[in-house]
Parts: sequence; C-alpha cells; structure tokens
Amino acid sequence: MDPKPAAVAAIPVLLSLGSNLEPERHLRAALDELRARFGDIVVSPAYRTAAVGFDGAPFLNNAVSLHTTLPLDALEDWLHALEDRHGRVRTGPRLADRTLDVDVVFYGDQVVREDGQVRIPRPELKHAFVLKPLADIAPDFIDPLSGRTLAGIWQAHPQHGEDFEVVPL
Repeated sequence: MDPKPAAVAAIPVLLSLGSNLEPERHLRAALDELRARFGDIVVSPAYRTAAVGFDGAPFLNNAVSLHTTLPLDALEDWLHALEDRHGRVRTGPRLADRTLDVDVVFYGDQVVREDGQVRIPRPELKHAFVLKPLADIAPDFIDPLSGRTLAGIWQAHPQHGEDFEVVPL
C-alpha cells in the first residue's frame, strides 16, 4: 500500500486592493471572486485616499488575508486575470487610474527578490494606504524583512493617528 502524499500546507497571504474607477463596484466584485476562489477571507475596511505619484481621482484601498496552496506565480497569474476581468489596462503609465489593482504584499514569510530588488514583501508597504488596512486585519503578522509586526510598523508610520475616511463596501 502506497503511503498518502503529504498534505501541502496553506500559505498565509496578505493582499492589497485598490481602485479609483468605479471603486465600490470593482472592489465588491473582487471580494466576491476572492471568496469564491479561496473560501474564508478576512477583509479590512476600505479607505478613501488621494492618488499617489500621479494626479488622479481618489482611490479606495483595502486589504485581504487568505490562505492558499497555490504557488506564488500561480496566485499572481490568477490575480492578474481577476484584474483583467475588471478592465485593468496595462499599456499606460505604471502610476495611473485603475479599475482594479490587486497586489500580493506578503506570501507567508518569503522574501522574493528580482534584479536585486525586493518584490515581496511589496515595497509599497511604506504607504499608509497599503499598511493601515493590512495592520487592521493582521496586526500580529511579522514582516520578514524587519522582524516587526504590522501593528508596530503602522504605529511608527508618520500617518499613524490621522483620520482616514472609511467607505462601506
């Protein structure tokens, strides 16, 4: 009798979501698709924040925590297809209006580098619009680069303590 193959452990993943083109509609639909694909997810409040790096409409940003057995590249492919289903345009400037942007900020405790640069954890973690929603839902998650919890990183952020407009989804 062959032994059973070892079960693959689910990896905790933290995602950052954003939209500034019909944001409520696109974020709600993305959350529905994430729930349908990954089951139980934890969702942060959505916050309205100014566009960063370009002159555009305000964004709604939130975060999602989920567990998956998908390898990182397969997960990112699935998320890119999700963005594409919501009309994501990839031909313009990198910093531009978006129907939907979904980024893997953390994939377990992995650190992924490309061309000498850290790609995961996402460098955008430095922005309040990424960090605050993540700290809301995963305050005890430890950033593998700094060894600090997301709550601790957020408490040290220059925008900690500012009021952020919460938008119901």
